[in-house]
Amino acid sequence: MTRRVLVIGYGNPGRLDDGLGPACADALREREIPGVTVDSDYQLTVEDSAAAAAHDTVVFVDAALDGPEPFAWSPTPAASVAGIGTHTLDPGAVIELAHSAFGAHPEGWMLAIRGYEFDEFGERLSPAAQKNLDAALEFLDSWLRAEVARAPGATPPEGGKDRKETR
Repeated sequence: MTRRVLVIGYGNPGRLDDGLGPACADALREREIPGVTVDSDYQLTVEDSAAAAAHDTVVFVDAALDGPEPFAWSPTPAASVAGIGTHTLDPGAVIELAHSAFGAHPEGWMLAIRGYEFDEFGERLSPAAQKNLDAALEFLDSWLRAEVARAPGATPPEGGKDRKETR
C-alpha cells in the first residue's frame, strides 16, 4: 500500500520570486512521481482542506522572504482557524480544516524556498531563487519517493519531524 501525498505550490508567478511555489509544482508535475498529486494556486483556500483530507501527507511549498538558503523544511501541525472566508488560509489552518470538517488527519510539511526579488512585476525567477528551487526539487523528489513508500506509522523520511534544511 502506498501513501497518498499532495503537494500544493502556492504564490503569485507574476511577482518574480513569489512564484517559487507554483514553479516547484510545475517541475514536480513533469516528474510524474507515482502516488503524488500536485496542485498550485495563488493562495491556500478552504477548498484545499478537502484535497488535503483525501491524502495521508500534504506538502506546502511557498517562497520565503528570508530564512535559510536554499530552503527550510519543517513540519506543519494543525493550527486554529480564526475565521473562514474567501481569502487565504495558512498551511496549519488547511490541516486543521481537513480534520475538523472531514475527519482526516494528514501529516503536514512546509518547504519554504528562499527568494530574493518580490517588489516588481514579472514572470521569471531571479537566478539565485532558481538555484534554490533546483536544490529544493532534488530534496523534495527524493523525500516524496521515500514518503510514498513509507509504511503507516513508520518515521517520516529524512530525519523525522524536526529537520531543518540549511544548505
